[in-house]
Amino acid sequence: MRGKTLIMLVNDPPVVDPKDPSKLDERMFKGRAMTYYGRWTYKFEIASEKGAAAAIIVHQTDSAGYPWEVVQNSWSGEKFDTAATNKHMDRVPIESWITLDKARELFAASGQDFDALFKSAARADFKPVALNAKANLQVTNTLRELTSYNVVARFEGADAKRRDQYVVYTAHWDHFGRNPNLVGNQIFHGAADNASGVAGVLEIAKAYTKLAQPPARSILFMCVTGEEQGLLGSKWYETHPLYPLDHTVAEINMDVLNVWGRTRDLTIPGMGQSTVEDTLSALAKARGRSVLPDPEPEKGFYYRSDHFEFAKVGVPAISYGGGYDYIGRPADWGMKKHQDYVAHDYHKPSDEVRPDWDLSGAAEDLRLMMELGYTLAQSHDYPQWKNDSEFKARRDAMMRATR
Repeated sequence: MRGKTLIMLVNDPPVVDPKDPSKLDERMFKGRAMTYYGRWTYKFEIASEKGAAAAIIVHQTDSAGYPWEVVQNSWSGEKFDTAATNKHMDRVPIESWITLDKARELFAASGQDFDALFKSAARADFKPVALNAKANLQVTNTLRELTSYNVVARFEGADAKRRDQYVVYTAHWDHFGRNPNLVGNQIFHGAADNASGVAGVLEIAKAYTKLAQPPARSILFMCVTGEEQGLLGSKWYETHPLYPLDHTVAEINMDVLNVWGRTRDLTIPGMGQSTVEDTLSALAKARGRSVLPDPEPEKGFYYRSDHFEFAKVGVPAISYGGGYDYIGRPADWGMKKHQDYVAHDYHKPSDEVRPDWDLSGAAEDLRLMMELGYTLAQSHDYPQWKNDSEFKARRDAMMRATR
């Protein structure tokens, strides 16, 4: 790819199940569920690895899981990354997106049919196609260095033998600041995403201080920076941990709480990864609730928040997701509410506190998240990745190295 521009599709190849054309093949990229290889972050990583001169991702709302406006708002302002000794000179020089309509225009002008190539890209025998086009791109960057902070609090465990083991709660405190080019409201308030999650971490931390019996293991409460810029705060912690990762028992992440009332369920993106989910399911069942898989696995939520950086290095990690089965509401009300938020408020200035918010559901969910952390902190065992989890090998190697 040296000297070439790489145009890629977002998400994984939609490989049809040969036994049932109405479904995607579960043996290929987990079927309907997005894998990390479908995330835009991986697209730019592989373009860098291959030495491409530029990388362009074709945006498709259904495949990306969000509208084009989210790309605009996320990528139009100043961009940050963690410090690197080589100044990130090994990264692909141009990282960009293109709309579906413009992609079709480009392919047609190059003598190709985008939609036909899109279908052929889902076959295992697909090979990259050269476009009869050249790109001349020039970018002028203004660079500056700044310091941003992860905010961490430690609640010491009561057991002298286990207080050097940790359960971690995270939520990201950053958002997109202000865009003076917008007409009207220019401030990205980030009320649900993720002031709600930060409030949740603070409330759980406050509750731990009131316990009659503190847990055996210690608890870390961490509000991380730079999540919207690419999980930067949690990525930095994984390379500069305050406490050894092999002593980090589990991580519980909160990114957007349920702000619309009580539910009979709650969801876990990427469910099926670790025994942390089994513990949560048992606790929820005792309260008459159920823990269900994310109903939109194709949107790859497991790879889109701070817990993923913990998972990548081997720490069993989950991200709390609100439920969809709202008490006193029609069956499809919760999904419609979620979809409306993504379409109209997600990563937009309109993500503000609303008069119709009902935090009773968030309070119930937070009680469960606290019980989960407390249960893990009281246990003598370490949670485990499931045998088919892609993160198990990293944890196994980490634990073998410390024996």
